Amino acid sequence: MPENVEANPITSWNPESKHPNISETAYIHPQATVIGAVSIGERVMVAPYASIRGDEGLDIRIDDQSNVQDAVVLHGRQTIDQNGNPIKENQVEVEGKNYSIYIGKRVSLAHQAQVHGPAVVFDDVFVGMQTFVYKATIGKNSVLEPKACVIGANVPENRYVPAGVTITSQKDADNLPEIYEGYTFEHTNQEVIEVNVELADGYNQMK
Repeated sequence: MPENVEANPITSWNPESKHPNISETAYIHPQATVIGAVSIGERVMVAPYASIRGDEGLDIRIDDQSNVQDAVVLHGRQTIDQNGNPIKENQVEVEGKNYSIYIGKRVSLAHQAQVHGPAVVFDDVFVGMQTFVYKATIGKNSVLEPKACVIGANVPENRYVPAGVTITSQKDADNLPEIYEGYTFEHTNQEVIEVNVELADGYNQMK
């Protein structure tokens, strides 16, 4: 296993050391870091200086055909206490399984975005440059424009958070505008996914 992909250490709250589980069709750039209880699906592209660290918040899942771009950070709050019991408020549940962070299929995490667990980003979402997501759920087909923040709220499906806007209440999240025909970022995620899936394939062919 390359040096930039490693197991988490055993700690007072976590007696188990896990190696990341990475699909052979995913590509992890040598200048990215993947640590611990992380699973990465098929044809995922992880760009330089990305940090995916499953050593405190467990587990982190990145599903098929998503991309983690340059200098993106994925990390979560402690999910196991000193007695080995789960810390429920620091976990999210998706399809019956608990995670610190769950990233769905065909999600783009653009440059310098931060997703800090507990958090869920469902399928086909574009998370723009320098955004921040914490204690939040982002619904399918949504867009977080650059420098948007979502903290402690659940964004419904097919909505967008305008650039630079911070959402900290469910009322504000429910009132977010719906994506409409002609919206600037309407097709951005689809285009970014196509490019990054091909990049993952291409880099793997070069190995």
